[in-house]
Amino acid sequence: MAHIALVGAMQEELAAVLACMPDAHCETVAGRDFWLGHWHGHEVVAVLSRIGKVAAASTATVLLERFSVQRVLFTGVAGGLARSMKVGDVVVATDLLQHDMNASPLFPQYEVPLTGRAFFATDPRMTQALVESAHAVLGQVRHAHEASPFLSLQSIQNFGLQHVQVHQGLVLSGDQFVASAAESRRLQQALPQALAVEMEGAALAQVCHDYGVPLAVLRTISDRADDDAHTDFTKFIQEVASRYSAAIVAEFLQRFT
Repeated sequence: MAHIALVGAMQEELAAVLACMPDAHCETVAGRDFWLGHWHGHEVVAVLSRIGKVAAASTATVLLERFSVQRVLFTGVAGGLARSMKVGDVVVATDLLQHDMNASPLFPQYEVPLTGRAFFATDPRMTQALVESAHAVLGQVRHAHEASPFLSLQSIQNFGLQHVQVHQGLVLSGDQFVASAAESRRLQQALPQALAVEMEGAALAQVCHDYGVPLAVLRTISDRADDDAHTDFTKFIQEVASRYSAAIVAEFLQRFT
């Protein structure tokens, strides 16, 4: 039985995590490679969920049914919606919602049919530890005159990471890459409390809710979810987001018992 699952949606996001688990061995289930090992005293299973809600839900179900994980931690990138969100900031989700769920008039918009809810909360204790971990790690990035232990000075300067912040709040999920100013404005108007948008978190939250398993979600803001959302996306994931993930998860595992 693995104590905690570490899940990422893209290979670049997961690679830095796997580099910290040299003892990991692989089991392939449902076309996915699940890496079982140890990190900071925790029994861990790390996996690439792939992109989208169905892929995330399928991965979560295998983690819970086959590997009996006790907790799930998801890391990845997201597009910023709220004006306060800047590239390089980190969002720790407190609630997740599927912005493309609409079974009206049978059910209210956004409500997942037969659940009576649209919002799925993350685990408070894991979330608080993740917030503290993110603050500790990002505090090392806020000095542009020197490199951090995990980011180069050039990356800090190129992506303007001198004043990165940690945020907590609502994160939206949907099966579309939000990459236009018009769509971003539509989501902001419909759900003004939302901080960021991505493609997996709410599906994971629904599955974890069904199984009664605690979940925490960490997202690095890679773009503003507008017409410039494609700019240097891959480079940002490789040079910044994947390194954030490894550093923050390492800090989290040391803090969380």
